[in-house]
Amino acid sequence: MNIHEHQAKELLGALGAPIANGVAIFDAGEVPAALAKLDPALVVVKSQIHAGGRGKGRFKELGPDAEGGVRLARGAEEIKAHVADMLGNTLVTKQTGPAGKTVNRLYLEQGADIARELYLSLLVDRTTGRVAFVASTEGGMDIESVAAETPHKILTLPIDPETGVTEKEADRLCDALKLEATARADGLKLFPLLYDAFFDTDMSLLEINPLVVLADGHLCVLDAKVSFDNNALFRHPEIEKLRDISEEDEKEIEASAHDLAYIALDGEIGCMVNGAGLAMATMDIIKLYGSAPANFLDVGGGASVERVTAAFKIITADPNVKGILVNIFGGIMRCDVIAEGVLSAVREVGLKVPLVVRLEGTKVAEGKKMINESGLNVISADDLDDAAQKIVAAVKG
Repeated sequence: MNIHEHQAKELLGALGAPIANGVAIFDAGEVPAALAKLDPALVVVKSQIHAGGRGKGRFKELGPDAEGGVRLARGAEEIKAHVADMLGNTLVTKQTGPAGKTVNRLYLEQGADIARELYLSLLVDRTTGRVAFVASTEGGMDIESVAAETPHKILTLPIDPETGVTEKEADRLCDALKLEATARADGLKLFPLLYDAFFDTDMSLLEINPLVVLADGHLCVLDAKVSFDNNALFRHPEIEKLRDISEEDEKEIEASAHDLAYIALDGEIGCMVNGAGLAMATMDIIKLYGSAPANFLDVGGGASVERVTAAFKIITADPNVKGILVNIFGGIMRCDVIAEGVLSAVREVGLKVPLVVRLEGTKVAEGKKMINESGLNVISADDLDDAAQKIVAAVKG
């Protein structure tokens, strides 16, 4: 689950991280009250959407010459003008795609006197199985570009969960970021704090880009991107309340209501599977035979007829779907239950695109019999290779 920048800063600030003074607003009428808490001489007006590249983004409604989604403002009138431009309009960035995202909230943040910009993040390092810091002196830049062009400027530092951030590791991070004097003292306090926040709240990503050294020598978290592990949200109801469903795909919201895992993609074949590994294999083989997945929907290991029916409805609601492949390996999941759910959904919502069903495992004979005797236009497949060829051919032809 992603949260907005202002929410991330409120969370980190409450734990003791250095952040600038700022106010989130949802309506232009809230600007006067916000400015009463800020010095309007220099304020940064920031669009709040779940996507990066806001500063270089462009608003659909304002034309190509308008400023981006993060703007400096000097004085109350300029702040109000930027708010009027941005709030309620559609911001397109490199991460939103051409459709963009509607800006429903803004963050008015006190301007800062910046001396240096740094990059700092925490993530789960799959190679070591530990939470790791990624630090670089190249703040404000795309870290992937830094890694490709100047990898020696990046330090990746996995942390032992039994010790947390030691003094030695904090010193290494300070050295990597070239922090001295006051900034170094701030860093020695900040790094353990961030690690504990990541670990204690089950974050999956904490990215500060940039972490800045101010002209007075102190550190400040100038931007913050935070994601949480959905599977751990039951432990953090106070964090789950921060969810902004207006930033999420409607079909993903519907899927979560039925305890289904749904991921929207940009192809043309909808995929209903059980298990992430089978989902990856299914999408790979669709690509192999010349098409692309429009999504995948994981019904899990013990889905009921009702959940399978809901899953089918979600897939068919996607206008990009030109065909559907159901690929189920029945271990805990029974193939006859899948067949019953699929057939029930087809009868209820109709079938306007080709549908190929491949079943294997528990009660497979019964499941195939139900499909073959249904009288519905459902194509049965013997194995995954056969299923992929059939659905690609049906979509192409």
